[in-house]
Amino acid sequence: MIRNILGSVVALAGAASAVLSPFRDWYAGRAGQDYRLEDLFGGITAAESGVLVSILLPFLAAALLVIVGVVLRSRLVVALAGLVVLGFTILWMVRQGQAAGSLVVAGDGSGLQVGVVNALAGGLLMLIGALLMSGRGRRGRRSRREREPEEPYAAPAADQVDTWPPTQEPGMSVQTSPWPEPEVDPYTGPDPRDPRTRSYPQAPHPEDDPRDPVHPPHRPPPPPPPPQG
Repeated sequence: MIRNILGSVVALAGAASAVLSPFRDWYAGRAGQDYRLEDLFGGITAAESGVLVSILLPFLAAALLVIVGVVLRSRLVVALAGLVVLGFTILWMVRQGQAAGSLVVAGDGSGLQVGVVNALAGGLLMLIGALLMSGRGRRGRRSRREREPEEPYAAPAADQVDTWPPTQEPGMSVQTSPWPEPEVDPYTGPDPRDPRTRSYPQAPHPEDDPRDPVHPPHRPPPPPPPPQG
């Protein structure tokens, strides 16, 4: 979040510097807004230019790109705006050098002036702002991962038993073992063949037990009360 804010501030400062640069002197006392946009492709001339058809036009487009990139937190869009400003500024320098024979920096204002510096600084600030921004890629992937439902464990095949650790398959899980499980002998009372326990009372055999082996014994219902005369 802090990186996005810092990068956005730097990029917006670069956009402001680039937009203001055509209103300042670029070369030999001539303002940037006096250079026609078509002169950057056909050669610098002495013809005057309107504001909206001057070199200001691509700088305004770059400033709009910066605003869109800041809103969307897109580093690519902000970096593209910086490249647009630097590209048109360098193209102007090439055309101006061809028209004047050379580019000079003079203290009397006969060479490159502060408007070019503002344009170059604006483009560099946009690139620096794009580098400072963290973007939204990681957060977008994390939120997308949080929104996606977790897939349940795959159910085991029909010929395979459910093993430990437990899966999402309904039913109780069992722990398989290569060794047979020991069988527990139910206790049926003292062994009559053992002389030590022969005298103990023996439990009746199931066939000799008069009680119902399925249903527990219960008391018979009480007799109805005698009728009153």
